[in-house]
Amino acid sequence: MTSKITEQKADIALLITAIIWGAALLPVSIALKTNGVFTLLFWRFLLSAIFMGLIALKFGKFDKRSIKNGVILGITLFVGTALQTSALKYTYSSSVSFIVSLYVVIVPFLSLFLLKKRVSIFSYFGIALGIIGLFMMQKNFHLGLERGEILALLSAFCLAFHIIFTGIFARTSELFAFLTAQFFTITIFSFIASFVFANGIVATVNTAFINAIIITVFFSTIIGFGLEGLMLRYTTPTKAAIIFIFKSVTAGFVGYFFGKEELSTTQICGAFVILLAILISEIGTIKSKK
Repeated sequence: MTSKITEQKADIALLITAIIWGAALLPVSIALKTNGVFTLLFWRFLLSAIFMGLIALKFGKFDKRSIKNGVILGITLFVGTALQTSALKYTYSSSVSFIVSLYVVIVPFLSLFLLKKRVSIFSYFGIALGIIGLFMMQKNFHLGLERGEILALLSAFCLAFHIIFTGIFARTSELFAFLTAQFFTITIFSFIASFVFANGIVATVNTAFINAIIITVFFSTIIGFGLEGLMLRYTTPTKAAIIFIFKSVTAGFVGYFFGKEELSTTQICGAFVILLAILISEIGTIKSKK
């Protein structure tokens, strides 16, 4: 079945992943008004790890390599998330969003040095357009080089490594096993962080919390990370990074239609620029196949 997956199909699946992740940001932001970040992360990834573990026991197998790879992925993703959250304390959320999204620039260079994969000219054009589109979608943008911006940049590096490592490990690991290990790793670190930086893992269970947990567990985590892990076997980390920019587009439109957030003409144009960036990166794939 998986042998029939082409690079174009993998890219479409990753675009669906980006849409899922972007759509989940609104319910998560609502839940964070009454719950801490690490408390929400703990319950999200604990439940995801349990469900994914059951799937792994039924349809896969656990081996040392897959578990080790999952732990590495879990560490990079947790550190990236923690740094991004910390950056929000020191600078504007729009600045953090933009700087963290610069992983799209970091990934191709890591891919070149670690994977020895050259990046096509179409991908470079896609990256440039993606950055322009992201900039156009920002609100109240402010850029300096202070503590918040540095933390956000470090987060971007961690997320870039996460994409690169996922592309590497997905080809040599049992999918369900390394996803389970990744989720459990994030659960453990979130548990510790919730007591260090907040008041523990006891959540304020309300409608917002339940909605966020259902959406993030089943859609963002199990389906989203499942698709990422599977489809990065068939496409490149650089293209995945470009496609994942679309998360910002989805978040903007979901916030506009369901969260009563404003969406300016410039932001709408930025969304189309990001879509153009993805299409240009796809043109490179089509031409390389001819």
